[in-house]
Amino acid sequence: MTHLSKINGSEDLKKLSAEELIELAAEVRQEIVSAVSDTGGHLASNLGAVELTIALHHVYNTPADRLIWDVSHQTYAHKLLTGRRDRINTLRQYGGLAGYCKRSESAYDHFGAGHASTSISAALGFAAARDLKKEKNKVVAIIGDGAMTGGLAYEGMNNAGSLKSDLLVILNDNTWSISKNVGSMSKYLTSILTDEKFVKLRNEVWELTGRFKRRDKIRQTIARLENSVKSLLVPGMLFEKLGFKYFGPIDGHDLPLLIKTLKDVRNMSGPVLLHVGTVKGKGYEPAENDATKFHGVGKFDKVTGKSPVSKPAPPSYTEVFGNTMLELAEKNDRVVALTAAMSSGTGLDDFAEKYPARFFDVGIAEGHAGTFAAALAAEGCRPYLTVYSTFMQRAYDQVIHDMAIQNLPVVLCMDRGGLVGNDGPTHHGAFDLAYLSCVPNVTIAAPKDGNELRSMMHHTANHDMKGIIAIRYPRDAVPVEMTDEVEPISWGTWEWLSEPGPLVILAVGSMVHQALQAAEALAEKSIHASVVNARFVKPFDEVILDRILRHSRLVVTVEEGCIRGGFGQAIVAHLAEHNYDGQSLNLGIPDIFVVHGSRGQLLREVGLDSDGIAMSIARYLDGHPVLKDLRPAADSGILRRFGLRRTNSPRRKETVDTENPTGTDHK
Repeated sequence: MTHLSKINGSEDLKKLSAEELIELAAEVRQEIVSAVSDTGGHLASNLGAVELTIALHHVYNTPADRLIWDVSHQTYAHKLLTGRRDRINTLRQYGGLAGYCKRSESAYDHFGAGHASTSISAALGFAAARDLKKEKNKVVAIIGDGAMTGGLAYEGMNNAGSLKSDLLVILNDNTWSISKNVGSMSKYLTSILTDEKFVKLRNEVWELTGRFKRRDKIRQTIARLENSVKSLLVPGMLFEKLGFKYFGPIDGHDLPLLIKTLKDVRNMSGPVLLHVGTVKGKGYEPAENDATKFHGVGKFDKVTGKSPVSKPAPPSYTEVFGNTMLELAEKNDRVVALTAAMSSGTGLDDFAEKYPARFFDVGIAEGHAGTFAAALAAEGCRPYLTVYSTFMQRAYDQVIHDMAIQNLPVVLCMDRGGLVGNDGPTHHGAFDLAYLSCVPNVTIAAPKDGNELRSMMHHTANHDMKGIIAIRYPRDAVPVEMTDEVEPISWGTWEWLSEPGPLVILAVGSMVHQALQAAEALAEKSIHASVVNARFVKPFDEVILDRILRHSRLVVTVEEGCIRGGFGQAIVAHLAEHNYDGQSLNLGIPDIFVVHGSRGQLLREVGLDSDGIAMSIARYLDGHPVLKDLRPAADSGILRRFGLRRTNSPRRKETVDTENPTGTDHK
């Protein structure tokens, strides 16, 4: 590492010659590939932004000048160049560097992010604050063309054009978001030469030049001018109408050109947009050849690009969802699927290929997706809007205004509910149970395993239903083996998973498995805990709650969601309204933003693994002497009856008891 080892900020970069900067780019790429192969993370997008990152820090006086990164998943080079090189191998690991910009991590990270399309609005805020303070620093927003499918980007641009503050927006156009970009804006930026007017003009000119003796040379000149026509006449029209001076597109991997252009625009007044073309995965052949696979990856061999061969594992909830969508579509032609630039991440790639007319990828535009889905439902379709829990937050107004008020049957399939792991607080699905529970005309379901997820989905397709049905499932493998048969589900009911008793655990979705293991551990201490699969967060099962009101002394709720405003607090309120005279204990995600780390580590951190649940219950009993009689001899065979096995870590995959592969025992 001839150059990289000496770089800790923009001042060090300014000492390097053009040739040395090009050498530095190669070193940065090598370091990114090496680090991500060990830790996993976002690879292709980071490799594509190397030269741009170097040029920005070389030209601008960071951190005094502000660099605002959209999403900020492409900032590994930024981290390497700003004093974090010695910690790059801790990327996305518990206690290590975040996978995104984080204000508390570095003075160079001026604005945290994790969701798309925020950078222009944020950069305008920094520019406006600078102007109010009469300071002279520069502000740059770096946004990808995928994020330009989000309406917030244009709200920011519209405001920037009217304020006329000095601001540079760099459009990093690599023709991809996570899945291939879709929609008119992406086509506008990357395929403009297919426009009918330009095709017609080109054909006419081609035909005309064929009549000249020097036609070959004339046509070569025209071919070179085509990109000039594209860059000078067409993209600029939109951005200049919004009040921006437009420049580009230019090659985002040509470092000397990038540096010269950035120096040229650095002191221009008013809002400026620089259009830069880059290649996702640049410089690493496996990532260039498969940008989707290498957008976000686990550990891999940096020489071959191949992931390590692992033992066969149970399918993920996402895989079960994707397979079930194919089953539903085959039987019901009203079924349609929608997502927001996440077809691969949500398991819908196969659906998109088999049923292209019934699949809609709207781009990074969750709000639009919500209203679009509501209208599909109003016309008799059965839309399945499939979005990560954290991204559904961006469509909250549409959930209320367009779906719930009109009582339209939209199925919200909320992947990544709960703690997602290494992507950290911007991606944890911690709030969905709370923010959906307060909305009328919403049913919230949380399956305990893959079979129950499949049953719930089949029910939504086979029954005429009113209102929103939100099905929420975690980023994890299913805990029991999948069965061939689809078990019918009694809609809106819970189920006892062990004999009712005075101590009852109401477990939601992903926490059922943990609660069963916790009950097994408590049984070893002669504490009998009854476990209920509270698979419907809304509405409550009044029959089971009535029995609890009459016979139980302690009710424990366990949810992989925020405690404040969540399922547990709603249960406590319900019990109080019905004059319950027993005790209650709510376990869930505390009132903090949970850091990044593996899912297993984070569950332990917040006490939602089986050991943490058992410990919390035992500690509560020790602190309430009046409940000492809740310690009779207990049946310790709970897990065996449900096809589960006690594990030391919630991340362990092999949870199937081969003597009872279905894991079902409805009571």
